[in-house]
Amino acid sequence: MKFSIDKKDEFSKARAGVVETDHGKIQTPIFMPVGTVGTVKSVHQRELEEDIKAQIILGNTYHLYLRPGTDILHKAGGLHQFMNWQKPILTDSGGFQVYSLSTSRKKSEEGVRFKSHIDGSYHMFTPEKSMEIQRFIGGDIFMAFDELTGIPAKYHDAKRAMHVTHRWLERCRTWLDNNPEYYGHKQTLFPIVQGNDFKDLRQESAKYISDFGAEGNAIGGLSVGEPEPIMYEMTDIVTEILPQDKPRYLMGVGTPWNIIECIALGVDMFDCVMPTRNARNGMLFTWNGVMNMKNAKWKDCFEPLDESGTSYVDSFYSKSYVRHLFNANESLGKQIASIHNLAFYLDLVRVAREHILAGDFAQWKEQIVPQLKKRL
Repeated sequence: MKFSIDKKDEFSKARAGVVETDHGKIQTPIFMPVGTVGTVKSVHQRELEEDIKAQIILGNTYHLYLRPGTDILHKAGGLHQFMNWQKPILTDSGGFQVYSLSTSRKKSEEGVRFKSHIDGSYHMFTPEKSMEIQRFIGGDIFMAFDELTGIPAKYHDAKRAMHVTHRWLERCRTWLDNNPEYYGHKQTLFPIVQGNDFKDLRQESAKYISDFGAEGNAIGGLSVGEPEPIMYEMTDIVTEILPQDKPRYLMGVGTPWNIIECIALGVDMFDCVMPTRNARNGMLFTWNGVMNMKNAKWKDCFEPLDESGTSYVDSFYSKSYVRHLFNANESLGKQIASIHNLAFYLDLVRVAREHILAGDFAQWKEQIVPQLKKRL
């Protein structure tokens, strides 16, 4: 993997760059749609590529391990071939999903034993097992197995989890050194900075991850319910330490304004289920603000869904029609909303990149963030 920076903003830490993988180039800053079980919910791969214009998507290690399973993925030639997606893929390590199973998992230095949410069967994830599964999946970028704590957490718990994450990272590297890729393309490991909302732990972890010398780095353990100012503060602390010449990935973030603010803090890559999850509940993000498509105000509004939108659904369907679909509980409404939101998120980072290149990103950010937050 290669990363180059085309331009840095003079008045913030924002940068416009390019990540090069064996499955293609990714212009940064970038948003990555989440394809949990080999599908971005409600969206065809053709729509992802041609209409939403996704440059890279995510696969989820925990879910893909449980089904279809690594045997099927290996026989298919990896996730790219299985789902017929020939652009880059990033896979998470399963750490966050296992953390989410708080009532049905047991942590140790070896790894995490957990109970499947599907059939109740027990499984064990270790750093080595996570690496093995991600080799079978075959993502271009894949994540180290980490341990995180929710925010707030006790200091000693956050410190212990951070040190476990660092020790597990070394085990990930040892396993990878002895187990090459399966499918003929290069896979790149991103380690993850932890440390909860404690400044000294975030600094210590960022320094450790920087010294590890990976080709890219991730910031984890944020966007787990903490106030936005805390997320911004921790992100700012970490990006001050992580290498300037490596891409930085902020995991699980976030709202459109979160993304713009964190681009200004020097983050290059983002993912979040928000655009599709909120879409399925009728929430649409636009350049003018946030729309709730279930509201009565759209009942007889026959204007296009979003006159500023870049997706075909924005001009093809009216607000009134989409409101009707949600009120009638028709699945097409969820599909339309998902396509719209993802296309908007991709447009958002594309326009942010244009402003970085033009040299006026900081001024544009101050104007656009309040607008994005408006409730329409």
